[in-house]
Amino acid sequence: MTELKNVTLTKAANVYFGGSVTSRKVTLSDGSVKTLGIMMPGEYTFATEQKELMEILAGDLEILLPNESEWQHISAGQSFNVIGNAKFDVKVKTLTDYCCSYIEE
Repeated sequence: MTELKNVTLTKAANVYFGGSVTSRKVTLSDGSVKTLGIMMPGEYTFATEQKELMEILAGDLEILLPNESEWQHISAGQSFNVIGNAKFDVKVKTLTDYCCSYIEE
């Protein structure tokens, strides 16, 4: 999906890691929530409250998912899932554009 239609956009940005990661909340007409964001090169640890689907729209990064011991390479056009109530690590190699979908369980 390259477009989101019939949405409500929260104008204020979510800013993390001193501005190196930003996102904006998008609420779809069915009530589901996504964030659209940018990650600058660097290393970050994120915490989840609920299950997430991370779609990488542009960029290049490595991820270390919860309960895993090996890093995975992810680039534009790929996605990955993260379990809820967990932490995961990323090493962003190039400016990365992403869409995060929050999955109700």
